[in-house]
Amino acid sequence: MTEELIIAGFGGQGVLTMGQILCYAGVIENKEVSWMPSYGPEMRGGTANCMVIVSDTPVSSPILTKFDTVIALNQPSLDKFESAVKPGGLLIFEASTILKPPTRTDIEVVPIEAAIEATKLNNTKVMNMIILGAFLKKKPILTLESVIEGLKKVLPERYHKLIPLNKEAVEKGMELAELVES
Repeated sequence: MTEELIIAGFGGQGVLTMGQILCYAGVIENKEVSWMPSYGPEMRGGTANCMVIVSDTPVSSPILTKFDTVIALNQPSLDKFESAVKPGGLLIFEASTILKPPTRTDIEVVPIEAAIEATKLNNTKVMNMIILGAFLKKKPILTLESVIEGLKKVLPERYHKLIPLNKEAVEKGMELAELVES
């Protein structure tokens, strides 16, 4: 099993954190991982993305141009990376803020209204975890338990009190992805 993905959005949306969580979870499950961040000079509000590889075999290069999965958290990221999904691949996007949805018919497209659901959970910062849950439902490459352990490694200890909320957000994303027809 090798999963190659890119997560992209605005700085401050938790894009890089999502990638780190997946990599830590992969290490916990004795997988080979690669995390390669890229962000503009603006940081918060600028664009950010990270390429993540989780594999059962050694990763030869962290640099990719085509992906099994693209996760887009904003319109510019969707516009830029929709064409980078391999045929038959997966595109998950934050649907409540996208004005021009994807048009490809040779991939699985999963719209998730994560921003709206995060508001219902009374914390807009868990939007990324809802999207992460949707990804894990569609591509169960890692266990929920490992992902939560990965979150503990990424999240500063002073925020560990938010781990139950983040777990709830991941589970909500899994539930939402299950409702989306393939």
